Amino acid sequence: PVSAELKSPRGAPGSSGQLRAAPAFRQTRCADGESSAPLCRMPGSAPVSCLGPWPKDVGIIALEMYFPSQYVDQAELEQYDGVSAGKYTVGLGQARMGFCSDREDINSLCLTAVQRLMERNSLSYDSIGRLEVGTETLIDKSKSVKTVLMQLFEDSGNADVEGIDTTNACYGGTAALFNAVNWVESSSWDGRYALVVAGDIAVYATGSARPTGGAGAVAMLVGPNAPLAFERGLRGTHMQHAYDFYKPDMVSEYPVVDGKLSIECYLSALDRCYSLYRNKIHAQWQREAVDKSFSLEDFGFLVFHSPYCKLVQKSLARLMLNDFLNHPSPNTESGPFAGLDAFRDVRPEDTYFDRDVEKAFMKASADLFERKTKPSLLISNQNGNMYTPSVYGCLASVIALHTPSQIAGQRIGVFSYGSGFAATLYSLRVTQDHTPGSSLDKLVSSLSDLKVRLDSRTKVSPAVFSETMQLREETHHLASYVPQSSLEDLFPGTWYLTRVDDKHRREYARRPLDDDLVPEPDRLRSSSAAEVRRPPPAFHLLLLLSTGCVSVCGRSSCSKGVCVCVALS
Repeated sequence: PVSAELKSPRGAPGSSGQLRAAPAFRQTRCADGESSAPLCRMPGSAPVSCLGPWPKDVGIIALEMYFPSQYVDQAELEQYDGVSAGKYTVGLGQARMGFCSDREDINSLCLTAVQRLMERNSLSYDSIGRLEVGTETLIDKSKSVKTVLMQLFEDSGNADVEGIDTTNACYGGTAALFNAVNWVESSSWDGRYALVVAGDIAVYATGSARPTGGAGAVAMLVGPNAPLAFERGLRGTHMQHAYDFYKPDMVSEYPVVDGKLSIECYLSALDRCYSLYRNKIHAQWQREAVDKSFSLEDFGFLVFHSPYCKLVQKSLARLMLNDFLNHPSPNTESGPFAGLDAFRDVRPEDTYFDRDVEKAFMKASADLFERKTKPSLLISNQNGNMYTPSVYGCLASVIALHTPSQIAGQRIGVFSYGSGFAATLYSLRVTQDHTPGSSLDKLVSSLSDLKVRLDSRTKVSPAVFSETMQLREETHHLASYVPQSSLEDLFPGTWYLTRVDDKHRREYARRPLDDDLVPEPDRLRSSSAAEVRRPPPAFHLLLLLSTGCVSVCGRSSCSKGVCVCVALS
């Protein structure tokens, strides 16, 4: 488990390993004066030197994924929809699509992701100083998801938590993550962790876009000394106005989509972000006297926002086209650019839908794709597009499918895109320390159950899936509503919607980790903090891969104090 304490978040002034920083970021002052309080300490925090440098290696310390317990098979959906075989499975590159019943909404998804991260990493809620949510799944035009999540903090007495919701299509989670990193690196930081949550339910009206749906949430713990550290100064961002995908109808979950324009916006943003990133890393290398040109080979892995897997494969090919056009004298006789001479003079903006260019560079980049990007598509292929958590599901997939030694020291490129549109390409540097018990070892271990969890879901028929989508369409906006779907369809430990009252106030309960342990689920009401009943005692979920079982163990605070084992099927 990740310790709730930070390891020397700020070194003493003049200590080794200090990073260069502007004075405004290097210095913080205690309220009662430097001389009387050389160290600041907030509840649940580690000591913070008032005049220390930037905290070192700020980034992602822990990451938790949640996806629904039900899925529809895309090959079966092809038959049900009456389309040609392979349209969804080959054309889109999708195998399965997760979906939510009327028992789950954006609040419940995020409640589940947050509590799962806190429990599995043995974290106290008073160790969190910032909580920010990225989502485009809005069920209220005023009240944020973050305020609903604050009910989980009440037993700790911690209400001093900054941050709020951030929204712009699939980019909101990345904006929230940047805000969290900036907070930790700022004079406002009090030594506590930041917690970033990205979650969405991606649903479409009946038709060609419906197979590109999905649902899920990710929770990320942000702080110093992280195994996945942000590379400072290496971000390329492009933002522009376009109506490629938007949701103007406030009573519908469905978006308005211009499919062709959306692809053009995605690829043009990728071109521009990659160019900016390349220029910035070249400038950084020049300052460090590094004499080399940047290319895709300088990334250990590349992960992309994934509306569907085939677009990700095309995106990597697109970056290879950029490398080819940017190279002063590429070798077209042998090597990765062999046979590409005919495309030497193409203009990128003319090639978004050029099938010859696409085919040639997908073939040329096939080896790169297998090594650097395909491992990232586990969750995307099996669960579909989750919107804001999509790119972080890809990051989690890379970590889950490799050992600590395989990813230690690697640079991971991350391309985040949100329609409308906003995009950033940035990079994370994986720590070199992959020893047993290290922060990287703990992160990899915590995600090692992803494939098992995906395989433990329940497959439903396309007919049942369509009925569920129709039920959501008819009821998601209603007041005085009690959800109809079965609780047995939910994973143990999942938060779910119990009712919506006549004033649209939503109440939630958590399905027990084991029905025999906690007979009555505790409830949360998003409308009134005073009426909230407390969550049940926290439990550990330890995946025992060697036995194929999940052990559900009572913590020391649990009055039951028992342990059971249930087989995975």
